[in-house]
Amino acid sequence: MFVKVLQRGVLLLSVACCLEPLSGFSMTVETSRETVLNLAEHAFDRGDFSKTIEMVAPLLTDDSQSLRFAHRLHMLSLVRLGKTSEGVGAYDRFVKAANGSDDVLLRELAIQSILPFRSDMREQVRGAAYSALKEVASEQVVPYLQDGLGDRSGMIRVLVAEGVGKFTSGRQSSMFRGALNDTAGLVRVTVITAFGRGGDPETIPLLTPFLKDEQEIVQVAAAAALYRLGQKERWHRVERATHVTEGYERGSALRMIGEMEDPRGLTLLLQGLHDKQPSIRAAAAVSLGKLGLAEGVPPLIALLSEPVPAVRSVAAVILGKLKAEQAISSLTFSLHDTNQGVRAAAIAGLLQLDSPFTVVAGTVRELLGHQNPGLRSSVAKALAHGRARDVVGTLLLVLNDPVPKPRISAARSLGRVGGRAVIPHLKRLMKDPNESVRATAAGAIARILSLPEA
Repeated sequence: MFVKVLQRGVLLLSVACCLEPLSGFSMTVETSRETVLNLAEHAFDRGDFSKTIEMVAPLLTDDSQSLRFAHRLHMLSLVRLGKTSEGVGAYDRFVKAANGSDDVLLRELAIQSILPFRSDMREQVRGAAYSALKEVASEQVVPYLQDGLGDRSGMIRVLVAEGVGKFTSGRQSSMFRGALNDTAGLVRVTVITAFGRGGDPETIPLLTPFLKDEQEIVQVAAAAALYRLGQKERWHRVERATHVTEGYERGSALRMIGEMEDPRGLTLLLQGLHDKQPSIRAAAAVSLGKLGLAEGVPPLIALLSEPVPAVRSVAAVILGKLKAEQAISSLTFSLHDTNQGVRAAAIAGLLQLDSPFTVVAGTVRELLGHQNPGLRSSVAKALAHGRARDVVGTLLLVLNDPVPKPRISAARSLGRVGGRAVIPHLKRLMKDPNESVRATAAGAIARILSLPEA
């Protein structure tokens, strides 16, 4: 009997697929409805999203228990085809009919809407997609992220390796371990560093061969990772590299000193603050932040007066990260720095130190009125360090910026600080004409919905 009913369902499906329009087809047997949904799900899983939409269309007005599943396949297929606006519209109509939001479905819709942008021809769009996936604090995104380990851009592979390496399942994946052999040295450094942070001594045999890598920076990264995994004798290999002549390698070694989190690195990093190359001074400042020692605070405060604006900016952000209250007066003075980028960094530093928003509000307003969109973007990024009640209103205004870059930064900041109250605004941004904005807004929604509800 079951076989006959199933055969009837398949026959009805075949007839349905031949009818024009498909929406005129009515399911009269429960088995046929289930059969269509099962086959539609298989079509979705193999990436045939147009066929999925075609198959579920007759079921979208059904009032059975399968209604949600049909709508789910429909809206997810729309966004996987890059029709983000249509997918969000379909979700809105569904929840209106259901008289309530569906956080699980919206989170899935947001994640799925990011995926098509990973194959965009433009590097900046692919970068925005993978950056959005990195924002989602869930192992669920690891398979989607790790696809980027094969991207043609080395910088995107670095970005992806940073994201995948944060998750245990990511570090255990064969694709991530295969990235140890990436042609780009910086990718290898990123993967090796992630294994060091992971703290699993079983990865020591994987990393040991890279002590003899063809690139100095990879050798040093391997030594630092092995140090973190218990091989304390590797300290001297990293220390030696902080004195080499080549600046890029010297800076890389100072960054690894921060990764090792050994107080012995303080002297080396203080020396690095006086290096002739600004990039190395900045690297030393970042590592002082990772070292987290009180002795590093006065030199960082002094760095707020150094001649290169980019280094002053790094010092301002790191002082905030260190919760260095003795730096508040100096950072407040930096709000009037001659360089606007330093002023934006001072905003970030002060907000991390829980300074009253009134201290930075005037600078925020002034910089957001600047004609440079990169500067407006920096301010939006800095606001992610503030309290929601202070910064959300301003960030919502930045969502209307005429240039995509500030909208991207504002969306990302709202995902970090805004909470569920900002989801309707981010959902609207998923219909933005700019692909990178849409991907970032989706990532922010997925991030919010991945966190415990406050």
